[in-house]
Amino acid sequence: MSSKDAFAGIGLGIVIGAVVGLAAGMLYAPRPGEETREIMKEKTGEFKHKAAEAIEHGKEKAMEVIHKGEEKLLKKHEQAA
Repeated sequence: MSSKDAFAGIGLGIVIGAVVGLAAGMLYAPRPGEETREIMKEKTGEFKHKAAEAIEHGKEKAMEVIHKGEEKLLKKHEQAA
């Protein structure tokens, strides 16, 4: 695992922890139930959007790594030939 992967994992853990903490805080906040549910609905939508962006970014990075690996393999194969 590279250091970039480790930092990405730590960042994802921080984001998930923040979302869980935010949700727990809202559930125990002294607000009417309807207001709390509306806020959670908004935050859930935001989280879904951010999660989709993170997944897309992860896919792009994975493709970059795959292409770099393929290029290295081709270079080694050409050098061996």
